[in-house]
Amino acid sequence: MTELKEGSKAPEFSLKDKDAQVISLKDMSTKYVVVYFYPKDDTPGCTIEANLFSQKKEEFDRLGAAIIGISGGDEKTKTKFCEKHNLQITLLSDPDFSVSKSYGSFGRKKMMGKEFDGIFRNTFILDEGHAIIKVFRNVNPKNHVDEVLSFLKEN
Repeated sequence: MTELKEGSKAPEFSLKDKDAQVISLKDMSTKYVVVYFYPKDDTPGCTIEANLFSQKKEEFDRLGAAIIGISGGDEKTKTKFCEKHNLQITLLSDPDFSVSKSYGSFGRKKMMGKEFDGIFRNTFILDEGHAIIKVFRNVNPKNHVDEVLSFLKEN
């Protein structure tokens, strides 16, 4: 699989949110779409990142940026995660990891000496035509949201 780069067209997706509503990239009409991949609902790093995106959602809205978080799990795990942390962003379920794979955000990982397949913490910023204008790979959830905001403010 070729790695997605800036200037590439973003792969299309249609996935369910916590309410089982299908959200499709082709229907997104904002100036920017921030598509971020995270390993698992309600884990420490993923919670930090989702909370920070939620806390700064109004700032993203002012910049014309929609935020879409994608991970495995199903609508139930998304609902629990959103309710537990009062998340204000759209989280989508990728149960077979097909979208994560199409974005090069799924593969072999190593943690504490164990190898396993999982989602990489990557973010793609898309323009209104859904071309990739910025890729952040293996991000740190504690400062990543500010990195994304800084990039959007500069463009």
